[in-house]
Amino acid sequence: MAADYALLTKSLSGFYDFAGKIILIVGAGHGHLLDPAISVKKLIAVDRDLAALREFQQKFSAGPAKFPVEVLHGNFEEVTALADVVYFEFCLHEIADPFAALKRARTLAPDVVVFDHSPDSQWIFYAAEEDLVRRSSSAMRNFGIRRSASIRTAQTFRTGAELLSKVSAQGPVAVSRAERFVNSADFAISMTCELALL
Repeated sequence: MAADYALLTKSLSGFYDFAGKIILIVGAGHGHLLDPAISVKKLIAVDRDLAALREFQQKFSAGPAKFPVEVLHGNFEEVTALADVVYFEFCLHEIADPFAALKRARTLAPDVVVFDHSPDSQWIFYAAEEDLVRRSSSAMRNFGIRRSASIRTAQTFRTGAELLSKVSAQGPVAVSRAERFVNSADFAISMTCELALL
């Protein structure tokens, strides 16, 4: 199971030039989309998942370009580190007040980049996140989008059980919606993503 991470990474790299910058990445998770080959001044990764932060640090420390990597375990609201760009990777919709998070990001960096699900994505229905994504998308529009791009890919699955495993953490609504694929094999669910520079 996977979305086309190579496509998403290429889209991100083509959308915004991170080279030579101090990047504060929010929702660093496992660092799926930021290209480890980029040459930056410094990476500051923020996430509530300590194991994911360690994996992120290991990935970028072992990458072809050597630069400082700092990890901050905790909530973005507590971060005071200054940067050239704050980058939200598929997490703005999970933040309780996305507009407040964007305002805070602007106090930390002149540029804010968001890579997240689009409200018209079929995938967010099966992940039961459509209300959260609509809310974060609205917050971005109200904050002011300088430039944006839409990327279409898909979540692919070998079996219905694989999909159920993927969405089980999203709760009973997601599980109920995914059950229609229980007997399916080798299928895809369309996923539309939004890149925005604020």
